Amino acid sequence: MKLMDPTASPEGQEVHFAPRPKELKGLRVGLIENTKFNSKALLLKVAQRLEQRHGMTVTLLNRKRSPSHEVAAEAVQEFKTKADFVVSGIGD
Repeated sequence: MKLMDPTASPEGQEVHFAPRPKELKGLRVGLIENTKFNSKALLLKVAQRLEQRHGMTVTLLNRKRSPSHEVAAEAVQEFKTKADFVVSGIGD
């Protein structure tokens, strides 16, 4: 799959997806909250359902500076070590 970035050259970048887990039971979830109204409440509800249905646990919750800012590089590194996958949520 090629993603086109409007701020980059017209060639785009090739994206390689991470392998999907064989099962969901016991996975560690990271959450990224984008600061919009209700985004944290929505993410926590999703996390609660994942815990109830699949025994997952939330290991990290990160709050971005604003919806238009990227996730801080330090947070990305922390997600890589403390979470098996990350859910990014928006509100409104």
